[in-house]
Amino acid sequence: MKFYRLPFMLMLMGLAGTASAHTGIHPADGLLSGFVHPLSGWDHLLAMVGVGLWAAFLTPDLRQVWRLPAVFMIAMVAGGAWGAAGLPLAHVELAVAFSVFAMGAMVAGMARPTQGLAMALVGSFALCHGFIHGAEMMAGTGFASYALGFVCASGLLQWAGILLGKRLLSLAGLYRASGAAIGGLGLILLMQAI
Repeated sequence: MKFYRLPFMLMLMGLAGTASAHTGIHPADGLLSGFVHPLSGWDHLLAMVGVGLWAAFLTPDLRQVWRLPAVFMIAMVAGGAWGAAGLPLAHVELAVAFSVFAMGAMVAGMARPTQGLAMALVGSFALCHGFIHGAEMMAGTGFASYALGFVCASGLLQWAGILLGKRLLSLAGLYRASGAAIGGLGLILLMQAI
């Protein structure tokens, strides 16, 4: 597939059906289910790829590019524990939809905030994504194996975003277009969440 088609294809896929990762079509228990959860809906998938794309831009040195995704995964596990504990978090679906829009905007705008601000932003989004993962875990399920599953899937999606980002950075227009596609889909998710 040619990379210039990627933003267009992402937009079409997002318009094809409902844009929610929370379909209830798989039982939320164990490692495999934890792994499938971030892959089962556009909101999680696009946010993870967006984090990778943004990390690729913010950190030219591949030896340091892991920092932003690591913050995301640590905060996501904390959010997962919060959700699994059954504690409330207001407007979490809205926050998750907004995170997709915001990540797309960061990539499209090639935003370069301070490292601390970027990590705080990504961490706050990750907390909400993790909360949903944990809240949808079935009662009696071991959190550790479920969390390991969603962390592994999220890491793979973020790594794919990093690799794609590194490739697209030499073509700034395509890099920005991929962010615009993610942001556009995020806007659709946001409208559905309101």
